[in-house]
Amino acid sequence: MSGWDVSQSGVESVTSLVGVAMDDVAKSVTSYGTNVTSAAGSAGTISGAYCGVKPIGPIGAALELFVEKTAGDVLFLGARAAKSVNGARQATAYYVVGDLEMAANAEHTALSAPEVKLPTPGGPQDGKK
Repeated sequence: MSGWDVSQSGVESVTSLVGVAMDDVAKSVTSYGTNVTSAAGSAGTISGAYCGVKPIGPIGAALELFVEKTAGDVLFLGARAAKSVNGARQATAYYVVGDLEMAANAEHTALSAPEVKLPTPGGPQDGKK
């Protein structure tokens, strides 16, 4: 770790830019959810007349399955970026005060993959009531 040469202002500048990009990604994910829901509802069905709730057609079902299978990947993007930014800031703070061991520990922790839990239908994100 003695080979580190960190600019605190540089780290803050870069992590700030990542934060702005994360906000843009969050807006895009929200838009994606709205648009895929609209597409699934507008795709129609191959059934005849119906009463009550509109049935989901094959395109709507395929879109639903796609979203279900990729939800973890989408959530992982945000979690990975947040963990990286927080780890960089924490490691830099330790570096600035001269605690290279804690800086290395913070860096190591930030490099590990974040744990992502998918939301449960009708429940809180972590599945606890």
